[in-house]
Amino acid sequence: MQEIKIKLVSSIPPLPTLKDKTQVDVRYVVLAPYVSVHIYWNPVERELCYEVEEPILNQNQKDLLKKIGDALVEMININIIVDNTPEALVNYINKTARDLIDQLGLVVSEDDFYKIFYYLYRDFVGLNEIEPLMRDYFIEDVECNGANTPIYIVHRVYKNIKTNIIFKEVDRLTSFVEKISQRCGKYISYATPIMDGSLPDGSRVNATYTAEISSRGPTFTIRKFTKVPWTPTQLINFSTLSPEMLAYLWILIQYKNNILIAGGTASGKTTLLNAIAFFIPPESRVVSIEDTRELSLFRENWLPSVARSSVGIGNVGEVSLFNLLKSSFRQNPDYVIVGEVRGEEASVLFQGMASGHSSISTIHADSVDTLIKRLETPPINLSPTLINTIDCVTIMTHAVIGKQETRKLREIVEIVNVNPDGVAITNTPFVWNSRENKFYFKKSSHVFEKISKRYGFTIEELEKEFRNRTLLLNELVKRKISNYKEIQEIVNHYYKNSESVLKAFGVIQ
Repeated sequence: MQEIKIKLVSSIPPLPTLKDKTQVDVRYVVLAPYVSVHIYWNPVERELCYEVEEPILNQNQKDLLKKIGDALVEMININIIVDNTPEALVNYINKTARDLIDQLGLVVSEDDFYKIFYYLYRDFVGLNEIEPLMRDYFIEDVECNGANTPIYIVHRVYKNIKTNIIFKEVDRLTSFVEKISQRCGKYISYATPIMDGSLPDGSRVNATYTAEISSRGPTFTIRKFTKVPWTPTQLINFSTLSPEMLAYLWILIQYKNNILIAGGTASGKTTLLNAIAFFIPPESRVVSIEDTRELSLFRENWLPSVARSSVGIGNVGEVSLFNLLKSSFRQNPDYVIVGEVRGEEASVLFQGMASGHSSISTIHADSVDTLIKRLETPPINLSPTLINTIDCVTIMTHAVIGKQETRKLREIVEIVNVNPDGVAITNTPFVWNSRENKFYFKKSSHVFEKISKRYGFTIEELEKEFRNRTLLLNELVKRKISNYKEIQEIVNHYYKNSESVLKAFGVIQ
């Protein structure tokens, strides 16, 4: 009897970021030893294709899979397993399937069972056809636009790509949408045909149920939750921002300035938030508040909070961002992180900023002017006095460079003053030049002046610290240090003994 194993967490392979998409031809494993993916340029369709390569079954194996699968539906109950670790689930499916084969008197060779087992695991424990996509570290979004149309994914390296996965039957797609709604602990039906929820791993799901809502039938979009965030050096490697930008944000975070990360949908706001959170001093207490879990902070003194929607009629059991944020300021935080501000919770956040609680948050806006208008108009309705508590706004944007989609930190803007009529006086120390695809910065910083007055440093001392951190980040990139644990250890060590870290990396002699 062959031992059955599935490696659910694969190593992260280095993928080439080729300027010429026609040269892309990569293959990597996502569910060892069963599934790999192949990304390549299709000359006929003139686009990149993402093919999931699963075990191929002959007709006899398909018949056996159907018989075993139908019988398994009648008796399996994943919820009864006390130990629901991946290993326990694999063993449970393996044992139950083998018992059924004996009871049904089926003749199944070990080689046949080895292939069949994967599909049993995929459909009963995993998320059916899209399970390989959920196991691919590089995928950010999974998008199904209905029946008989390919599923698309947003890949971290190669962006939007069509896959070879298609739900060809409306009934099967309907059944799958019901399944993911159950996994989210939600209910979807003809009466309530739209569902928003979170899968157990934290991934966000939006689904529709009927052709009346979406003409191609049921749909779903999954924004995957990434347990391992992008590190600061990885963002530099992808040219999302410059080392100078990160060194500047590092100093702002250390000295408890308030930062808003603005940008459009999927422009990389949360990715940047996760990356700069590495710079929070190790001893500091962090409280985070989110609608759905997206943050991954590798620190012990962190209290993560997630809002909860109401159960039944009359908002029973609802815990809103507003409630969580009010509560958070009684939890003695050094830093408050809000996943996204868009409503009444903003007033509490900005009052917290005004009372000295360092805050970092994201917001949908594509410029400082748009941001201020959003903050001053319903449903947020902030006064210019409170808006003045923002020290810095970073603007994330989508960009196309050399026919490749990418994300850029377009500019970092310091808020000098917001007049009573809502007009902002700003200073822009960092900007990305789209024509040259280069980052530029200038020495004068209004925030550095504020830090200087608040903490008693000279501007020269801050500028020296800025240069040292820039050189350190450059050195980390040169040495290809991008592992999140290594990066966090280096940052933590820097706070305890910056000179030894700078000497270790050759920044100072």
